[in-house]
This record gives sequence, C-alpha cells and structure tokens, in this order.
Amino acid sequence: MISVILHGACGHMGRVVAEIAAADPDVTIVAGVDAAGGAYADFPLYKSIGECTEAADVIVDFSIAPAMDELFAYAVERRIPMVVCTTGLSEGQLKALQEASEEIAVLRSGNMSLGINLMMKLLKEAAKTLLPNGFDPEIMEMHHRRKLDAPSGTAEMLADSINEAAGGQYTYTYDRTERRQPRDPKEIGISALRGGTVVGIHDAVFAGEDEVIEIKHTAYSRAIFAKGAIAAAKFLAGHAPGLYDMSDVIGG
Repeated sequence: MISVILHGACGHMGRVVAEIAAADPDVTIVAGVDAAGGAYADFPLYKSIGECTEAADVIVDFSIAPAMDELFAYAVERRIPMVVCTTGLSEGQLKALQEASEEIAVLRSGNMSLGINLMMKLLKEAAKTLLPNGFDPEIMEMHHRRKLDAPSGTAEMLADSINEAAGGQYTYTYDRTERRQPRDPKEIGISALRGGTVVGIHDAVFAGEDEVIEIKHTAYSRAIFAKGAIAAAKFLAGHAPGLYDMSDVIGG
C-alpha cells in the first residue's frame, strides 16, 4: 500500500486524484493540504504543508506555484519523494526542484497523461524514420473555449519530441498568414483551435509524398491526468534520489 500526501487537495484536480485514489486498493491518501480549506473526504486536511505530520511514501502535488517553495523544503526535510504536477514554476523554483532531486526522488511532467507520454515516445521513433525521408511534421491541438494560452504546453512538448529526434534542427511556426512562400522543410507547424468544452485533442501529422501518417490523442476527461499522477506515485515511492519524468513510468 502506497501512502500519499495530496498537496492541492481541494482544487479541481486534487479532488479528482482523491476520487481515483479511493478506488485504487494499492493507494491511500493519508492527508491533504490546501490553503483554501474545505474538507470533503475522510483524510485530515491542513492549510499548509508544514502542519502535516502524517508519514507518507510520496507527495502528489496539484497546487499553485506560490505554494511550491514550502513544499520543496518540507519534502527534502522529511525525505519524502514528490510527484510535481504544478506548472508555471519560476526559474528559481525550477532550480530548487533540481536541487531537491539531489536529496529525494522527484518526478515532474508538463502532462501527466500516460497516453500523451506514450505518444511522445512514438513520435520520437516515427521522426527518426520519417523526417530523413522527406515527411513534413505538423501538430494540431484543440481545447475548450476558456483556455487562455495557445498553443498548449502539450503541443509544444510533442513538437519538442519530434525536434529532439531530429537533433534540434527544426524551428516552430505558429502563423503562416503573413507569409507568401512555400513551407520550410525544417519547420514544425503548430496550430491551435478553441471551442466548446473540449478537454484536449492533439494530432501529430507526418505528411509525405502520397502518404500521411497521423498519431492522435483525445482526452475525454481530466481523470486521465489524475490516473497518470497515481501511476507516477506508485513508480516513485522507494526510488533513489533523482529527477524523473513520465517516460520513466511508461518505460521509455
């Protein structure tokens, strides 16, 4: 049984993680932390991580960037591995996370979906074969009408996977409306659509001469991110200090 402290327990994702964990016989949440308060489950809830005294195998974090400094210090002091799902960390916080990983096991990913992380692995393999043979890579993503940023961070991660396989030779193109020229053979086009209540669709296309290959992921619920975080917690518990990501969880 893996015991978990849930950091950011009262946020939308925190509640989904709690729901997923409650249905998993191999995981138990021993405490939650959220400055907003508002208990909703059968585990104790604290307003700051420093108040939490429960022993745990791992911390799962879905909170906000301002809460991370205290979390890093707490995890290192208590020697508890942590799964960091919070985005928007500052350069200083990223440095602190790196330093923490020298003392404890830390797993961080911009997207906790097992499917997306497998897609990244597949794209790297596809790019090694297709790009040298003249295939043009493009990425399209769609999210709900309320999403503020475009393109999505996940679309950028997918582009990075392709570019990494190509040795960093490619540039990213987000808008072709001002151009009157053929497509650059060393570019990855990234397009964003917004509308409705779409959780997330990411479609990677390799367009070649007389054939097109697509690798696509559709998220129907945010529960996929919670499931990925729980899988990461199971993986991370008991691991040696170091900085891990979801490719380690899926074995790639």
